[in-house]
Amino acid sequence: MSCVQCGGPSLYKCPTCRQPYCSVACCKQHKLTPCSLPPGPKNVEDRIETRLTYDFPTEDTVAPEKLLLLEQSAEIKQCLENPHVRKILELLDKSPHPDQLMQEYMLEPIFTEFVDACLKVVEPPEEVNSA
Repeated sequence: MSCVQCGGPSLYKCPTCRQPYCSVACCKQHKLTPCSLPPGPKNVEDRIETRLTYDFPTEDTVAPEKLLLLEQSAEIKQCLENPHVRKILELLDKSPHPDQLMQEYMLEPIFTEFVDACLKVVEPPEEVNSA
């Protein structure tokens, strides 16, 4: 891609409009003119397509359309209002060994409540296999 300001090879993208630029000087030049978000997909199917694709799906991979439902859950939003839950999620995201931390955090009732709310959305009770 070429820099939108000078046409040189770009290494960076504007966080707002995603236009490529090559340097601090070109970034500053770009910021002199207002930019906006690029047009996004209109329907849910297009949002799924552009937001999430799996390179190596497994049998435990959650379908993208179910992940989109997480955004709409009032129960999950309520759980995320708790700063402790958000801090736990941040630590899990940054951890090189999140599986070990998960065992620890699953002992905390507030985190277990969040996990249960997520599971209700992506794996509703009527879809759970009784094996």
